[in-house]
Amino acid sequence: MRHISLTPFGRQPVSAAHLAALSLAQTPAPAAEVPDKWAVLRDLTVARAAFGLTDRDLAVLAALLSFHPAPRLADDAALIVHPSNAALGARSHGMAEATLRRHLAALVRAGLILRHDSPNGKRYALRGADGAVEAAFGFDLRPLLLRAPEIAEAAAQARAAEAEAARLRLRLVLALRDIAKLMVWGDLADVVEPRLLPLRRALRRRLSVEALADLAAQAQALLEEVRRAVVIAETEEMSGNDPHIARQQQNSNEESHESEPCHEGQEGAGSPPCPADRTTPPPLPLALVLKAAPEIALYAPHGIRDWRHLVAAADQVRPMLGISPDAWAEAVRLMGPVVAAVVLSCILQDAARIRQPGGYLRALSRRAAEGGFSPGPMVMALLRREEARAA
Repeated sequence: MRHISLTPFGRQPVSAAHLAALSLAQTPAPAAEVPDKWAVLRDLTVARAAFGLTDRDLAVLAALLSFHPAPRLADDAALIVHPSNAALGARSHGMAEATLRRHLAALVRAGLILRHDSPNGKRYALRGADGAVEAAFGFDLRPLLLRAPEIAEAAAQARAAEAEAARLRLRLVLALRDIAKLMVWGDLADVVEPRLLPLRRALRRRLSVEALADLAAQAQALLEEVRRAVVIAETEEMSGNDPHIARQQQNSNEESHESEPCHEGQEGAGSPPCPADRTTPPPLPLALVLKAAPEIALYAPHGIRDWRHLVAAADQVRPMLGISPDAWAEAVRLMGPVVAAVVLSCILQDAARIRQPGGYLRALSRRAAEGGFSPGPMVMALLRREEARAA
């Protein structure tokens, strides 16, 4: 006989919660049994926020489940467990009785266990002559059987949200790193850092998926602004329009012993314009080039640690792309060896789209001779394409 007590023990009056508990106790189970009670507890641990539970609540529920004799939950009298407070506290790692009562009440409020109070408030079971349980008073685990599908669904949603949060956090961290690196290189700290710091501070907190998505969108927008500023700076540096960057280029020219002299005013009217200093490294970090065009690193057995290694790798790759020695020599003469190596790295990365690498390189060399070429847009285009593919 399965006894379901309606009224609470002692002076507590009947409430709507007791009537709801009675309704839950009498609801037919959607399945005859749940094969693994501990799987339900694991799902509930993942989805505890959806049920308003704490880790201490779950520790008490785990102790209650340990008093259930079988590994599965079947719709029978054994679902009512009746440990004493002392026994339950011992299995809850020595939890104090007052604390134990508080967490039991939380489990009842969450609708995960039911109370079946005896006439004197004690927890026990009455057995017949054959040893079968005729009536039991204690905590009923039947709600776990009834709500197992709901708990599993909530756990799946929680796991999906956790995976999405991890993806967004990774995307956000990478965007913040790129912003910080490009900000330093482009000398944009005064403008960018006041907007970057709040994003970094927000990342220290535990954020919801919605908050992380909002932060990731803000970071991506800021990264695009910084990239545009970097491209503009690159163009100005190559054309010599920006005074600050022009000074940097002049310093590089003074330190270089291989740059070719350019004597404006001494050239004839029909002379081609003198190209910019071709030994100065391109106005973008080597790490950014390798991030946009990582395939070039496959042809450097010892890695690419500086521009010299990039030029050496480009010399190895040039014949594989079908670029003639004349075309490569022209590119090195007009662009400089470092810029030519950056361009060849981009051509290698985009080889599937470029039908004639040699002709393409010659066209870029002509633009460089006219002073209208910078490798920055090529690198940034590859970066945007890779990020769009990853998203």
